[in-house]
Amino acid sequence: MDSDNSNNYDQEFWELVEKEFMDDSDEEEQLQNERRSGSSSRPKRRTTVDRGREERHNRLFNDYFSENPVYTDVQFRRRFRMHRHVFLRIVDALGNHDEYFQMRVDATGKMGLSPLQKCTSAIRMLAYGSPADLVDEYVRIGESTSIECLERFVKGVNVVFGAEYLRKPNNTDVEHLLQMGESRGFPAVLIRILQQDYKEEQVFKKNKFIVNFKEI
Repeated sequence: MDSDNSNNYDQEFWELVEKEFMDDSDEEEQLQNERRSGSSSRPKRRTTVDRGREERHNRLFNDYFSENPVYTDVQFRRRFRMHRHVFLRIVDALGNHDEYFQMRVDATGKMGLSPLQKCTSAIRMLAYGSPADLVDEYVRIGESTSIECLERFVKGVNVVFGAEYLRKPNNTDVEHLLQMGESRGFPAVLIRILQQDYKEEQVFKKNKFIVNFKEI
């Protein structure tokens, strides 16, 4: 008798577990179908997080960009990997190039992220190799927004400054490098190791080509 009752209890238990599992599976399947179809009878709510962006902008400004900043020029140079005036030049240039780096109002009527916050986020990830969600702790910027800032920052810098800085050095640049090297005790000679005078087809034909060593 006891064994029969025990078997009945076991059977009822497993029937309940199976029913619960099937209910969960049906609900998950329904949710997946709704996502694929793009429709749902349930009201959708987008989870929003109040990160206190304006407060963090003010803190960032007071820490590094006010008339009497909390941190010194040396600390700025070490943390941003550039001087303050260089960083501000980049911020200003990107703002003129892309309205994404201008102060804007979001859909709720609140002020969005400032250009300083967006550029600081991008610089911190580039300088330290930080993950996108790490800068949120200080800058108060979401992970997806951080990635977007980084992509637009890199593209913008390339467009705005590429022609001036991402090019081969000219005579003026070489003279400047020589002066810098001499001031630091390096030999005042630059050697262009290989200047190869050959045509592309000569390489493919495995012909001999001329290698000139030049001293500047």
